[in-house]
Formats: sequence, C-alpha cells, structure tokens
Amino acid sequence: MTTDWLEGRSRGPAGATLRRLIARKAALAVPGAHDGMSALLARRAGFEALYLSGAALSASMALPDLGLLTLEDVTRRARELVRAAGLPLIVDCDTGFGEALNVMHAVRCLEEVGAACMQIEDQQFPKKCGHLNDKRLILVEDMCRKVAAARSAATDLVICARTDAAASSLDDAIARARRYAEAGAELIFVEALTSPEQIRRVRTEIKSPLLANMTEFGRTPQLSLKEWDAFGYEVVIFPVSEFRIAAHAVERFYANLRQKGHVHDTLPEMMTRAALYETIGYYDYEALDASIAGTVLDDK
Repeated sequence: MTTDWLEGRSRGPAGATLRRLIARKAALAVPGAHDGMSALLARRAGFEALYLSGAALSASMALPDLGLLTLEDVTRRARELVRAAGLPLIVDCDTGFGEALNVMHAVRCLEEVGAACMQIEDQQFPKKCGHLNDKRLILVEDMCRKVAAARSAATDLVICARTDAAASSLDDAIARARRYAEAGAELIFVEALTSPEQIRRVRTEIKSPLLANMTEFGRTPQLSLKEWDAFGYEVVIFPVSEFRIAAHAVERFYANLRQKGHVHDTLPEMMTRAALYETIGYYDYEALDASIAGTVLDDK
C-alpha cells in the first residue's frame, strides 16, 4: 500500500515552513489553487506553497471579485486546500472582513484550518481587484491597526500586508508599505506595479520580504520567476492562472459536447479513470479500509 495521499499532510506549523521558504532568498513560485484537486496537482508538480486567491474563489462561485466573500467561504476553501495538499497556504482575505477585532477573529480561524499566511489590503470595503481603476484606500493608521491586531492574534500565521496605493502614487505606496512593516507585517505586497523601474524602486526602498503578483491581463508586465528573482523579490504568486486554464478548458468542452452530442474527440484531453484514481489515492483508501476491517475481524 502506498501512502502518497497521506504525504500531503502538513508537517509542523505552516507559517514557520513558509518563513523558511522565504528566508532562502530565492524567488518562491506560488501558484493559485481554487479547489482541493488543483491543490493536489500543484503539490504533485513540485510546488512548495499555494495561494488561495479571492478573485479565483469568487469566480469559482460565479461571483465578481468585489468583496462578496465571507470569512466562512474563505476558511472552508482554505481547509480543503490544506487537507488536500498539506502545503503552506497564503490566503487572500481582502480587507480582513471588518476592523481590528474581525481581523483577529479571521487570524484565529485561518490558524485553525492550518493556513500559513493571511493577506490583507488597505482598500475601503467593498474592495476591487487590484488591477482595476477607482480603488479607494483607508487611512494608513486604520490599516496599521489591522496589521497590528493580526500580528497580536497570530501564533504561527505570517501576516502579509498589501497596499493598492501605487495606482495613484508609488511614493504613497512605499510609505504605506514601510508603516505596515513597522506595524508587524512580515511580507509586503505592493500591488499593480507597472514597470521594471517601479519594481526596482520598491525593492530598493522596502527592506521587508516582498510578494509580487504575476497575474495575467493586468497592469504588471509579464515576467518570469527568474526575472523576479533577479529583482530580489522573495515570493511570486500566480493567483488566477490555474483557474483561467481550467475554466477555458471546461468552456471549450461544453461547447463541443453541445455541438456534437458526444465526447469522442475530447477523450484525449481528459484525465483517465486510472490517472484520476491514482491522483486522489482511491486505491490507498480502499486498502486502508480493508486493513481496518481486517484488524477488527482479527480482534474478534
């Protein structure tokens, strides 16, 4: 009996594991995963950490990324990803689901499900996707209170602070980022940088570990992990890439099935039954069930 399905379980505190990965000072590629299967496939591909994107989670529920998610929505999916893959999970918590006390409650909920990192941002509620226009920011002092509250509530969780100020002023974004680091953020995310010059300046002027957002079709130029590493960024997320791929594939499949009334020509694109069962550990579960039943019978 193999135990590959058990190997995904987290070993030790997830936040501490993520801190060790960040401390390597080599850019860490963190793909988005929107459900347990995608998380498991990411682990099998060799990734060392995962990202739960609010945009991808909202889209998977057929909702826009406008702050409509609840803490329960997020923690339920975070639990699923941690259970499936056991990798350090960075969780996008939008604006923290409220003010300081709400943020502290969210921290405790995320730690209960085994997440490694909570990301909160300095937008007013309802928030917007970081690469859209007309974002409204809260006061620096209010965001600092949220960050400090999160830090005080956390036992192991890494606190990541995101600022959306760069859309109107890179100076303001850098100043805010520094304040958030002073308030207790261990990882800083300056969203929607638009040029290599901005990327370099943020790295030069912010001493904390930095997270870069390599989303598609946004304001930030498409750069490779090697390029982000050369800039000196510690974490690079690909938040919605996997969901975009999956949604587009399903869209094509439905259109083909509706048109032709059969799946003959799409069979080569499907994961086989054997591969699916192997991926999710189906036969391992069966063998474990049989061994438990055998043990019970032997005891009698």
